[in-house]
Parts: sequence; C-alpha cells; structure tokens
Amino acid sequence: MRWPRNSPFLALLLFAAAPVAAQSPDPTALYARECASCHGAGRLGGTGPALLPESLGRLTQAEAREVIANGRAATQMPAFGDRLTAEEIAALAAYLFTAPAKAPRWGRAEIEASRRMFVDPADLPDRPQFDADPLNLFVLVESGDHHVSIIDGDRFERLARFPSRYALHGGPKFSPDGRFVHFVSRDGWVTRYDLWSLQTVAEVRAGINSRNIAISGDGRVLAVANYLPRTLVLLDAQTLTPLEVIPVTDRWKKTRSRVSAVYLAPPRRSFIVALKDVAEIWEIPYEDPPPATFPGFVHSYEKGMEEALTVRERFPIRRIELDQPLDDFFFDPAYRHLIGASRRTGEAVVVQLEVGRPIARLPLAGMPHLGSGISWTWRGRRVMGTPNLRKAAISIIDMEDWSLIREIPTLGPGFFMRSHENSPYAWADVFFGENRDAVHIIDKRNLEIVRTLRPVPGKVSGHVEFDRYGRYALLSIWDREGAVIVYDAETLEEVARIPASKPSGKYNVWNKIRFSEGTSH
Repeated sequence: MRWPRNSPFLALLLFAAAPVAAQSPDPTALYARECASCHGAGRLGGTGPALLPESLGRLTQAEAREVIANGRAATQMPAFGDRLTAEEIAALAAYLFTAPAKAPRWGRAEIEASRRMFVDPADLPDRPQFDADPLNLFVLVESGDHHVSIIDGDRFERLARFPSRYALHGGPKFSPDGRFVHFVSRDGWVTRYDLWSLQTVAEVRAGINSRNIAISGDGRVLAVANYLPRTLVLLDAQTLTPLEVIPVTDRWKKTRSRVSAVYLAPPRRSFIVALKDVAEIWEIPYEDPPPATFPGFVHSYEKGMEEALTVRERFPIRRIELDQPLDDFFFDPAYRHLIGASRRTGEAVVVQLEVGRPIARLPLAGMPHLGSGISWTWRGRRVMGTPNLRKAAISIIDMEDWSLIREIPTLGPGFFMRSHENSPYAWADVFFGENRDAVHIIDKRNLEIVRTLRPVPGKVSGHVEFDRYGRYALLSIWDREGAVIVYDAETLEEVARIPASKPSGKYNVWNKIRFSEGTSH
C-alpha cells in the first residue's frame, strides 16, 4: 500500500523508525548526584576540596578525568569508572573547569560560620610535650597524600604526622615565638597548629581560592590573600575570628583585583600586599590602634599625595602606585626596598618603600622567581641571587646600585635557591627540563658552581632547607614515593633519609622566625 505523502500515518511510521539520538550527559545533574555530598552544592568544597577553575591549580582536564575514573590514592576520593561512562566523565571534568554563572559569595558571615575551635587556648600546655629542641623542628608538607609531618631537626625523626587540608599553598607561617604554625590551602582553609602539644587548635575558611598568608610581627593578626573572592582577609591569629574583610579595588573602586600575595615587613610593622590586576602595592599597619603615620608615609604626605592613604578605622591602606602590576616579591634585609617581577615586560622593578615609588629597573630575562631568592654579603656588598623559571641561569644582583653582577649558567630552569648565614654554599635546584634530578652547589664567595648532585637519578630534586645551625641541608625528592635527604652542609655527604610522599617543602622554625638570610620569608 502506498500512503499519501501528507498522511499522518506515514509521518508516525517514519518517526518510529528513525534512530534515537543519544542524549548528551547533563554535568549539572551528574555533579549533584555524584559529587555534591563531598564537594558542596556550589562546588565550594566540603569534606572534599572546592572544584572551581581557580581551585584546581595546574590540574588539566585529562588529569581530572583520570582522577574521576580511578580515584586518588591515599585520599577519600573514590573511583567512578565503574558507574559512569567515558562520556559522562568527560562532561563532568569539563564542567569543573567552567566558572559558575554567578560569582560565589564568601564574606564575614560565611567566614565566621566556618570557624572551628578544637582546643581552648587556656587548656594548652605551658611547655613542649617532647624532648626535642622546639626551635629546631621542621614542618614538612607532603603534597602526595596531603599530610604534614613534624620532624626533629637534631635526630631527623618524625614527632607527628597528620592529614592536612587539600593542596596547602604559599608556605606555613610561624608565630614569633615559634610555638604555633599556620597553614593555608588553595581553597581557603586556614589552620592553626600547636607545635608544643602537636595538635590542631583552630580552623577557618577565609576564602574560596587563596594564595598565601602572613602573620604580624606581634603574632596577633593573620592576613590572607585571596584570588576568589577578591579580598584581603585579616583574622585574629589566636581564634581565627575575622577582624576585617577588605574588598580589593583600585582607588576609584572601578577595578577589582585578585591578591597575588601578602608579606610581613617586620621593621615597618606592616603587611605588604601584592595585587594581580591593579598597578598598586598596598601597605597596611597591623598595630592596634594604627600609628598616626606609616614608617615612610610622611614623605608621600609632604609631597601632597594625601590620596595615597585610604582611611580605615583600624587597618588603613597606603597605596603605592606603579606603572604595572608586580608580583613574586623579594625584600632587602631592612625592608626598605621591594623587588617585584613584572610578567608583562619581563623585568624586575625596585620600589623604595619609604618614598613610595620605583627607583630602578632590572633587565632579567625569562621569569625570575624572586620569592625563592636569597641574599648575602659578597666582597663587602649585599647581593641577592634568584633562580629563573624559564631560563637556565642564576642571576646575581648588586643590592646597592641594582646592577646585574653575573649570571651563573645552570643545567636548566630552577624553582628554589636556599642557603644559611653559617654556610658558604647556596643550593639551587634544576626543577624543569631533562636535568630536573640535579641540584647545584654554589660557592657564595666566588659565585661558582662547585658541585652538582643527582640524589635520585630520574626523580625531581628541589627545595633545600637548613637546620637552625646551618650544619645540615634537607632536600626533597618530589615523588609520591619520595624522601627528604639530609646532607652534611660542609662535606655535602648524605647522612640520613626520611621517606615522604612528595615532600613539597620543609620549614625550620628557627630560620623562619629569625628571618635567616638563606631562606624565604
């Protein structure tokens, strides 16, 4: 039988016979069903970390698919490969790298609601609960399975090991007496830990995506630098109660900025704040009440630059205007000068903090990693050395006339450079490229490489830290089955090895609270 072309019966038959198009997976529904119970309904985190583009760090979509399918070892992240199709996993991974339609809010109320006190400060012991030197401890961050270890710096034994928040970032910061250490995770969790009793005291979520923290010279205030939301958060260091949430904008309040980092400037009794999207540096005093003027601010005031000060009730902001945003800072020992890298022009800029303006420019090719630089006295002059993330060289700079003294060729770009005032040697890793298993030993007296070590051939070596006396240098093997290798700092021979899961950094209490010239601050 032949049906007329316009027959409804023919149309019905053709529709029924047509192949059904496969529906694309709905990532929003997938996330709500499989992920929200651990990672939060808004992807802001819960028992699991936040799953926003800003919080995923250097994770690629391919790596995210792998984690979703197979889980993550030594964590609570399960494998979903047996319950989700490859298409569903791909859709879910892509969704995690998509920004929410509406920027999430995280203000004072949300910060306070997240705060937890685990121990009453009045109940803490009045002396260390172990026989090791409390000022020669190392805090070891193990990023492979997100743990922290406390290491005795004399016997090189673990005193404690405990789980940390996901992806600690920016380096822990110690109270001025060395008793408490503070951590921040990439997704904004700030943790206060008592090194005397080896227990977590308090925790708060100060942001959604955070860069680093700094603690005031009197130990009372913690400052938290946030990418998301674009705020600087000031906390009471003892209780982690929010004191101030400062929206970060230019002076006309037109441009919001991420905060690249916040630093302590001890002689100035202030915080220095690096901004990612605004051509300014901020200086904020932490004393209460704040001083009538900042150290050095009077110079700007006398020049008729009253606008440089934003008046706030407790934490006034001094704005230092620049030609371009700077980040990755280095300070001279007196904190009179700040050296910041410009990603846009490929140079470093020297800012004199007392007068509040740039005074020199340094032509450093590649991408100098100033935050990992060190300084020392060479031939009667103060110099600094900085590794480079893109160039196979260590740059040595005269800190009196800001000239480039020398570039020391290396086997590849590096990430960290470390030393100690009691050691003639500086250690510089080769973190990138085919020689990433190498570490150079540089004689600070003649600016020459005197030895190159390959602690574990084929495995990344990085981040050296000395003990408080400069007798030993501890080096990380950045591998899931890695280790901290202890070297005699004089003979350069191995003396101990501590197994660790991707030990990304180790921090000596004494060197940090005394601002050793051989380590980052």
